[in-house]
Amino acid sequence: MNRSLVRQLAFSDPTFRKNLESIIHPIVQAEMTRIEMECIARNTPLLIYDIPLLVESGKWRGRLHQVLVVDCSQETQIQRVQSRSKMQAEEVIAIIHTQATRAHRLACADIVVCNDGISLLELEKQCQQVSNILSCRN
Repeated sequence: MNRSLVRQLAFSDPTFRKNLESIIHPIVQAEMTRIEMECIARNTPLLIYDIPLLVESGKWRGRLHQVLVVDCSQETQIQRVQSRSKMQAEEVIAIIHTQATRAHRLACADIVVCNDGISLLELEKQCQQVSNILSCRN
């Protein structure tokens, strides 16, 4: 698969994106349901999903007890994507503008972890705090 071409089409052509989502989302939803049933059968106390476009989809939130947002500045986000995907800043910004705003993501969050300009030790401390919070809620 030509990931670059699919990314370009998905973020520039709303019809292509809608068609792509109509293929991917039912598969993801079926897998989520399968995993949830398996966890229920095993009496698993905590299940964590990584849902990149949770806010944009509008439908996943109802299936979740808590939403944790890992937050960073737009500048950091651009740098990280450029480093990982070798994209130009303008491409990254264009993609960011098709997604929910940072303010909207933060408004939808029950818990926020800041992952911007901090050490790994500070990030670990935040993650431990989140773990403690979630343990108390179960």
